[in-house]
Amino acid sequence: MVPAFKLGLTGGIGSGKSTVAAMLAGLGAAVMDADAISRAVTAPGGAAIGAISQAFGAGFITPEGALDRSRMRSLAYTDASARQRLEAIIHPLVNQEIWQQARLAEAAACPCLVFDVPLLIESPRWRQQVDQVLVVDCSPETQITRAMARSALDRPAVEAIIAAQASREQRLMAADLVILNDHISLAELAQHVRTLAAGFGLSLHHIQPPAH
Repeated sequence: MVPAFKLGLTGGIGSGKSTVAAMLAGLGAAVMDADAISRAVTAPGGAAIGAISQAFGAGFITPEGALDRSRMRSLAYTDASARQRLEAIIHPLVNQEIWQQARLAEAAACPCLVFDVPLLIESPRWRQQVDQVLVVDCSPETQITRAMARSALDRPAVEAIIAAQASREQRLMAADLVILNDHISLAELAQHVRTLAAGFGLSLHHIQPPAH
């Protein structure tokens, strides 16, 4: 069996990384979404809830039994040690599930495994586990505008998230491939994805048209 092509996909908040991941999935890639897995392990009954409650106190768990994301975000972006303690609980669980999904996709002969990992640049081990790194890039102002439009976060909150992530320069230095997703339409973004897709072993006729 030919090994699947392993693509690391990353980008800062508001870059359009999730949109690119969806387009790659439309071409037949299997996408391992670290954010989605992280949400699952911190949902009611999730695998991380017990350890989070023990480490931070029951006040960080909602009445429904999920991580209180708003309260944790306020703490984590002002207290680096708190963020590190939270990551030490969540990251091993997320990593375990990512590779379980990857093994299943490869066993099903999926040609391309996309590892959609926001902190890919911050975690050196990831670079050794993928064949190439694709960075979805845009200006910081575009990031802020998009993130504020799609969420309840205000500008200072988005700026704090950007500051806590790898810098734009760090991501671009680590990239094998870059999509500049700034002031372009969804159709133009899809064309950039199609241009790169053949190199990932994907078939162009599977791509889904962008939503209007």
